[in-house]
Amino acid sequence: MQTSAKKQLERFLEEDIKSGDITSKLLVRKKITATIVSRESGIVAGVLYAREIFSSRGCKVTIHKKDGQTVIPDQKIMTISGGTYQILSCERTALNLMSRMSGIANQTNQYVKKIRAANPKVGLYSTRKTAPGLRIFDKDAVAIGGGHRHRMSLDQMIMIKDNHIAASDSLLDLIKRARQKHKKIEVEVERLKDAITAATEGVQIIMLDNMPPSKIRETIQELKRLHLRDRVKIEASGGINYSNVAQYARSGVDMISIGRLTSSVIGLDLSLEVN
Repeated sequence: MQTSAKKQLERFLEEDIKSGDITSKLLVRKKITATIVSRESGIVAGVLYAREIFSSRGCKVTIHKKDGQTVIPDQKIMTISGGTYQILSCERTALNLMSRMSGIANQTNQYVKKIRAANPKVGLYSTRKTAPGLRIFDKDAVAIGGGHRHRMSLDQMIMIKDNHIAASDSLLDLIKRARQKHKKIEVEVERLKDAITAATEGVQIIMLDNMPPSKIRETIQELKRLHLRDRVKIEASGGINYSNVAQYARSGVDMISIGRLTSSVIGLDLSLEVN
């Protein structure tokens, strides 16, 4: 587990517990056993992070369901043994994180299945539309659901978007300056002209933003005619949902990115029960 993830988990606990769980302090200190169970069917995610949360407070954890496995109602996910105070003060932090990650993994997996049925060569990617402080966990949940992480932070690759272009003299100049940094370059375009410029200048990925599938096919066809298609990966983004994602998968793109995977999350219903 990444050191940054462990530090973030500790911050989550500090945020919730502060100077102490004054309610759990009322209880007699003794050893108990508790179980995390699912209240509905779905893919479970965040198991390893939940284990770390409880283990950091001296609890012993037995995992019954691993990240990426499916659960049904009332099925055990993990059993925790430890002090009353330690388990109950960690309960909500662990459940919140697991619930959110499982919700992301489930939604991602539903999209992945639909994309693969339409075109198994197309990959589904997350975006930076993550909750502040939760990016590591949100992106991991997407991967558990069968998707890809894309860039984790602004320093990983150059992504020239509409506002960069609007604030610049020209797209061509921006790309030329970007190439001097020797980083992977992606350019967001809304016009065929800009797609041709980006492909000609040797960027690695062209994002076709808010283009309907029909326009995407036309753009790709023109890139093929100019012998530019094989030089770049094509990504579709914007306006893509569960109802139309199959159309985008069949449009000829290599990648589909969907912000709602991590920005619109319905968590999996989980519960911790003291035995």
